[in-house]
Parts: sequence; C-alpha cells; structure tokens
Amino acid sequence: MLAPAAAGHAVVVDRLTKAYKAVVAVDSISFALDTGACTALLGGNGAGKTTTISTIMGLVEPTGGRVTVLGAEMPRQRHLVLHRINFESPYVNMPMRLTVRQNLNVFGMLYGCGDVAGRIRSLAEELELTDFLDRPTGKLSSGQKTRVALAKSLINNPEILLLDEPTASLDPDTADWVRGRLERYRRDRGATVLLASHNMGEVERLCDRVIMMKAGRIVDDDTPAKLVARYGRSNLEEVFLDIARGRGEAREAAQ
Repeated sequence: MLAPAAAGHAVVVDRLTKAYKAVVAVDSISFALDTGACTALLGGNGAGKTTTISTIMGLVEPTGGRVTVLGAEMPRQRHLVLHRINFESPYVNMPMRLTVRQNLNVFGMLYGCGDVAGRIRSLAEELELTDFLDRPTGKLSSGQKTRVALAKSLINNPEILLLDEPTASLDPDTADWVRGRLERYRRDRGATVLLASHNMGEVERLCDRVIMMKAGRIVDDDTPAKLVARYGRSNLEEVFLDIARGRGEAREAAQ
C-alpha cells in the first residue's frame, strides 16, 4: 500500500546517500519536486546526477536515506508506481532489429497501457513517426531515434518524466523540436519533469528551478534567474562554470 504523497510533492529525496565501495557518488542530499514543475539537476561529469535519477527510478538501492515517488518508497515499492513514471536518454538504445512499432508495442505492454495500438498511432502522428514506424530502429538517423525515444518515454502518459540529456548530439533544429514537444506535454499533462542536461539554454527555457550538484552534494538550489543574479553573471552557463571551477565559493568567501 502506498503512503500518502507529501503535499504538493511528486518526489521526495531525504538525505540520500549512495556509495560504491570507497567512492561516495551521492552524499546525503535532500530535495523535493513539486507536482507539475520542471526541475533541472545540473553538475559536471561525476557530480552524481545519473545516480540520483537511477535511485528515483528504483534501479539503485540507496546506501542511506530515503526516496519516495508518488508515495512509494523506492526501490522497495517501485512496482506500485513504475507504470506512472518514465525515462528518456539518448544513451539507452532500444533493440535495433525490432521496428519502431514493435519496440513501442513492447514498451506499451510493459507499462500496462490499455490500447497500445491506439497510443502508438497517436504518438506517431504527434511526433511525426508515421513514415518510419515499420523501419528497423537500427536503421534510423539520430534525430529519428530521438523522436522514437521520446515516444517511448510518453507511451504511458507518465505523471513523472525523468530526462537525461534528451537533446544531446542533436542539431539545433531537432533539439528545438524536442524541447517544444516536452513543453507541450508538461503543460497538457501537468507532468513533473526532472531534467539532467549540459545545455544551459535548454535549462533556462524549460525549467522553473535548478539544483546544482558537485562531488555528490547539492551546492545551490534556486530559479535560473535568481542563480544568475546571485552569482553576478549574465546567463546560467557562466554560473555553471563558476560552480564547477570553484569560483563561486571563492567569491562567497571573499564577501
């Protein structure tokens, strides 16, 4: 049985710690994601972003602390809510020999969708997949694969959408197309979105809030505009560089 979800919060991370032997990937972090909000989880390589997302998905067992998603404690109760969440990353490939339709059909059944064929037709029209639905996934261009990955992540109309660099390696036009579809889905569905990205322009466009991580810890947490103002910078990319290179810490100490 699910515990009541925290008021207004789709995800609650409480003192989460994950260690791999002597390496602490995530070091006692806490935050909550408001229902319907889009939050960025930022940091350099090795900051702990992917481990945090994997723990929220119930794929990684915490060393310490607690994660609840829609009232379910992860990973112990993940079977109660996995059909209500989904994930997208260009670094996770679908079976290449299966056609796009076959892949989406498999994921639709795994997520317990009622009318899988109807859902595939709807997504194919919305995401412009119709021309290559019956083509092997391995024969697609990178932009087409990204659209298919987006369709997979939306197949079950998820309440929570976890995105790990969804527009990495895409040309500007395709990346803008993907962002537009994500904005529309969040608005129409009222979905909660957690986005890990190295594209600061993307973050400023899509996100209401930014959680900055470094070496497994949260070092700042605010709206993009407030972070830019607090660090005295002109955009979020400059803030990211300050934090990654320790310049923000030095300036704070000087003040």
